[in-house]
Amino acid sequence: TEYNTLKRREEDAQNDSLTYYTLWVHQIKTPIAAMRLILDGEGDVKPKLRQELFKVERYADLALQYVKLREILTDLVIEPCDLYALVRESVKKYAVLFVYQRLTVTIEPFEETVMSDKKWVLFILEQLLSNAVKYTKTGGVTVFYRDGALHVTDTGVGIRAQDVPLVFEKGYTGYNGRTDGRASGIGLYLTKKVCDALSVRISILSEPGRGTDVTLRFPQSRSM
Repeated sequence: TEYNTLKRREEDAQNDSLTYYTLWVHQIKTPIAAMRLILDGEGDVKPKLRQELFKVERYADLALQYVKLREILTDLVIEPCDLYALVRESVKKYAVLFVYQRLTVTIEPFEETVMSDKKWVLFILEQLLSNAVKYTKTGGVTVFYRDGALHVTDTGVGIRAQDVPLVFEKGYTGYNGRTDGRASGIGLYLTKKVCDALSVRISILSEPGRGTDVTLRFPQSRSM
């Protein structure tokens, strides 16, 4: 019956939320524990604390965005967006992590306007930058626009071939996530959900030890 269908749908939504917040709590405990260790140590703790506090704030924002994601189709404001400006804004927000981890970040100049939602495009870019920083120990991140697509590339550890098709699944961390211990498997899952809502095609090319290239293709884009 319709009642049973609605009931099952509500139960699925509740289970989905429980799974997410369980993973979220696990993830946010890491920077909190790091701050406690930093405070127990010696030397100038401000730069380290600033980095870990940024992570806590980002995870808190992620939880709020997850709530909004359930109603994203009614939350969208589609308008012309200066993609280069959004990239610069995202990189500026994550500057504290790039500086602390001594990673370079390069934005190759380009001019491109896309029809999309500014807030959710920023969400996508921030998730991609967060992942790039998390799995890059040396070198850095480069963002550029080429052949109708935005690329976010890094010189990080890369992703195994068998993991690439699964990285957008909820809770999937793959080999890198199990090795790193900080991954929740939520970031890329939410990123794919937002991309689908915005009709943005996202794809990943990667190879262990040779970095990762994430490509975003926006609909109805036009040169400025």
